Amino acid sequence: MTALFLQAFIYLVAAVIAVPIAKKLGLGSVLGYLIAGVVIGPIIGLVGEETTTIQHFAEFGVVMMLFLVGLELEPKMLWAMRHKLIGLGGLQVGGTTVAVAGIAYWFGQPWTISLTIGLIFALSSTAIVLQTFNEKGLTKTEGGKNAFSVLLFQDIAVIPMLAFIPLLALPELIEAAQSATSHAADHHEELSLVAGLPGWAYGLVITASIAVVVVGGHFLSRPLFRFVASSGLREIFTATALMLVIGIAALMSLVGLSPALGTFLAGVVLANSEFRHELESNIEPFKGLLLGLFFITVGAGIQFSVLFDEFFVIMSLTFGVMILKAAVLFILALIFRIKDSNRWLFTLSLAQAGEFGFVLLSFSLQNHVIPFEIAQTLSLVVALSMFFTPGLFILFDKVILPRFEESSNNKEADDIDEKGTVIIAGVGRFGQIVNRLLLANGFPTVALDFETGQIDNLRQIGTKAFYGDATRPDLLHTAGIEHAKAMIVAIDDRERSIELVEYVHHTYPDVTIIARAFDRGHGYELKQAGADVVESETMYSALEIGGHALKAVGLHPFLIEQQKLIYRKVELKKFDMLYSAWQGGSEGERYDNNYRKLFIQAEKHLIAEMKKDRADNHAHSERGWTPPPKGYADEFGEE
Repeated sequence: MTALFLQAFIYLVAAVIAVPIAKKLGLGSVLGYLIAGVVIGPIIGLVGEETTTIQHFAEFGVVMMLFLVGLELEPKMLWAMRHKLIGLGGLQVGGTTVAVAGIAYWFGQPWTISLTIGLIFALSSTAIVLQTFNEKGLTKTEGGKNAFSVLLFQDIAVIPMLAFIPLLALPELIEAAQSATSHAADHHEELSLVAGLPGWAYGLVITASIAVVVVGGHFLSRPLFRFVASSGLREIFTATALMLVIGIAALMSLVGLSPALGTFLAGVVLANSEFRHELESNIEPFKGLLLGLFFITVGAGIQFSVLFDEFFVIMSLTFGVMILKAAVLFILALIFRIKDSNRWLFTLSLAQAGEFGFVLLSFSLQNHVIPFEIAQTLSLVVALSMFFTPGLFILFDKVILPRFEESSNNKEADDIDEKGTVIIAGVGRFGQIVNRLLLANGFPTVALDFETGQIDNLRQIGTKAFYGDATRPDLLHTAGIEHAKAMIVAIDDRERSIELVEYVHHTYPDVTIIARAFDRGHGYELKQAGADVVESETMYSALEIGGHALKAVGLHPFLIEQQKLIYRKVELKKFDMLYSAWQGGSEGERYDNNYRKLFIQAEKHLIAEMKKDRADNHAHSERGWTPPPKGYADEFGEE
């Protein structure tokens, strides 16, 4: 027991030290975990033989991760992404398998071993890629979405791979295994429900197991969760979530399928459940810790003795596999028209082997498909390719992405052949609404944005917009800034928006500048730069939501409109008062005690205004106090 505590302490200390340092250096948590494993394993030697055993336990983190991925995927979503799932994912797995197998066969390996190697290296690391996408905010990018489609297909493809690999068993390896086991007692026999079954019976058992997961997850899980939730004990719900994941993983293992794929399927089935978010919150901490442990064991499991004995061979194989996979992915990116930096993100993010490679290698050894010596070399290649993957993301962040951003900024602006009464800088979700409102009322606009994707999307729906950087004086001149009545500043860059306001205010003082602010501080900076009108992007939507909430708790709609109007008036006065306090402070001390006191006073004033009885002192501007329209009582009922 003492040894177990010491080992756990070593792993945790390594993670606690290495991961924060790696994060601060911009290397990502995955590389931090891998480095921690290398340090406590091959370098210092604090951990050793138990690493493989712990790795089997830590692989359960991958199982949990795929369960959570499944929870995020509704069946309708899977159907909607079927083209990329099957087309892009299928071509990647098929193309990589054929390419790797062909090269292995050319180097003299039997076709069965070559095909198995191809299947192993066709898979990428779901754990590393998704973890890194989440940390770097790349999940919603075009490259991230396409990479996710491929990873999803790979995870699903593991099922037929596991069914197919035993058919490739080598007779000589089977004989060697039988002779070895004939004079050694089997002290540890793996539990299995399908051992010795004929092929047709094996197929029936697998089908029945999948049916149990799907049907049970759909019909039996909800009553179970309701029963557990009625107890009001959070720890019991956590135990139920773990019981579900562990039970499905055990069932899949008993029938010879991948536990990760079984839990992924269960997650998809439960994606529409009302308990989905509770399941996620309970499983997430275990998943994160076990995934970290898995990456540490990958680093600790790198056998430097084998690596140094065949250093050039193993490194050549590692880089060769990564380059070959990247080439296949790049060709697919061209075929499926993945553009610009997203093409490189898609290519580099999936160029490694994955954690399922270890699963397939182990499975291939158990089924006598690959000799131990080859398996040992291949496991090093898989581990090293995963180890180098964070470096590919750093290459993308530091080298590739800046070049595309620079080329995008240096791209020739469109020829602006129109003049606008209003010029709109930035046509994202905010600028588009302003643009549509003005056009619908017959006022010509010139909409500018330097995001080519945004411009293309607008043109596809018939809205005219021009590519160009609105902060360039020559472009503003071409757009007719001298004769414009107003300038809308809605670009998604804090510093550039302030610079633009300042330039227009000083150069074209007759142009009314209306600016969108991200937050209160940004609003002050825009006001200081010379904006005539500053509006928070969330002000009115938040007021509307608040109004709906007040209606839901029983306030009369007339009173709600009055309170919203009061809030708006008080907020405008508060903005001017707090702006003066902010402006009077020195740099770095603008939110001092005086500012905070004024803010607290303004909040008290708001509450006092809200509580006033205005029935005898209503103003003509307060539209909420005009007579109700016809049919009002029919709609809302008598209050």
